[in-house]
Amino acid sequence: MSKHYVLAAGGTGGHMIPAHALAEELIRRGHRVALVTDDRGARIPGLFEGVQVHILPAGRLGGGPAGWLKAMRNIFTGRAMASRLYETFRPSAVIGFGGYPALPALLAANGDRIPTLIHEQNAVLGRVNRLMAGRVKAIATAYENVQRLAKRDAAKTHLVGNPVRDEVLALREQPYPPLSADGVFRVLVTGGSQGATILSGVVPDGLGMLPEHFRRRLQVTQQCRAEDIETVRARYASLGIPADLATYIEDMPERLGWSHLVIARAGASTIAELTAAGRPAILVPLPSATDDHQTANAREMARAGGARMISQGAFTPVELAKQMQKLGLDPEALANAAARARAVGRPNAASDLADLVERTGRDLGADPLPAEEIVLKPIPNGAFA
Repeated sequence: MSKHYVLAAGGTGGHMIPAHALAEELIRRGHRVALVTDDRGARIPGLFEGVQVHILPAGRLGGGPAGWLKAMRNIFTGRAMASRLYETFRPSAVIGFGGYPALPALLAANGDRIPTLIHEQNAVLGRVNRLMAGRVKAIATAYENVQRLAKRDAAKTHLVGNPVRDEVLALREQPYPPLSADGVFRVLVTGGSQGATILSGVVPDGLGMLPEHFRRRLQVTQQCRAEDIETVRARYASLGIPADLATYIEDMPERLGWSHLVIARAGASTIAELTAAGRPAILVPLPSATDDHQTANAREMARAGGARMISQGAFTPVELAKQMQKLGLDPEALANAAARARAVGRPNAASDLADLVERTGRDLGADPLPAEEIVLKPIPNGAFA
């Protein structure tokens, strides 16, 4: 029987991509989905096409008394807007993926006695998920060991993995790209949805230190911040390394599919996609990430032998060149690292999470309204019609 579900996610790729993957799985099963997010999430291209998207005000919990007051005002406003949405859409469950827009959506669901779940993508429970963990019916995790998860919540915690897009999951069935001793060596460099300045500063110089016979084989695709892209382009040109640069890589699954090595931050979605596809990596965790969760994210893949982890303080052109040579000059070792990365992937994450959602949600019977009447539009007072 078709049911309705609301997914609530903050506006970064780390929250939005697994929510999108769950939405695709629920829709395949005949259910209807609505998304609650913020302005940033609504602008990410290629996600939630054809799904009702509703923007809630999101305030960060910080900034002193004034910041807290503004945040609380946004939370109460967002909660009222979400409750108005639930009156019409009548979800069987509300699923939070972290990020500040998820907080008012989950609070409203609790107030309206709608079953709630949270999904934690990282190896450290995020701030909003920590606030809500004691109030939800189920907690889904991407890692077996999640820091800052209370022991009292262990009984309702389920390891499902981190859902990835169908296009990335399809790469799992494709062989690792063949690599001969003198063939083209494709490198993908990504720092998340907005790139990373340190990668722009270190990677070109590190690749430039490689032996000439290796450097001539390189073909680079790199995501850069807008303010860095022309400097990086000029540096690659001076080194004679072919490089395709962009501020946002829209065809990421395709680029990941033909890459031999990925140099990246260690965000949750990045790790999930690397292990789903089976691609070896050099990971540089973001040290300022809350609770240093990117370092925790990278450990499993690094321990399995599918990645080399370099702390940001040690990430220099010399160290990058050294690690590149260890991996890149031995095709057999690189293919082995790809297989080890694939071995820690959890390809059934979206399906397993959807199973948990269906088990946890309430049964409302038939659709509460004909499909043509469930078109929710913002109205001037900030609620939904």
